[in-house]
Amino acid sequence: MNFTVSATTEEIVQVCQALPPEKRDEVADFARFLLARQHDEAWEQRLAYPSPRPRLDAFLRESAAEGDAPLDPTQL
Repeated sequence: MNFTVSATTEEIVQVCQALPPEKRDEVADFARFLLARQHDEAWEQRLAYPSPRPRLDAFLRESAAEGDAPLDPTQL
């Protein structure tokens, strides 16, 4: 099986190979952070979309009306 690797990917691999192991871990952690942030930004865009959301609005009203009682597993 042949995989095509982008020039950017090759560069990242070369940089990581030149780093000590603990710095490689930091690079991986930063990449995971960027990936998570990308998903967060997608959700922020969805939530900021100006169209009406009657079901979400109803859910929020009902949730607010329930109060702050702790979750009771026997009621599930």
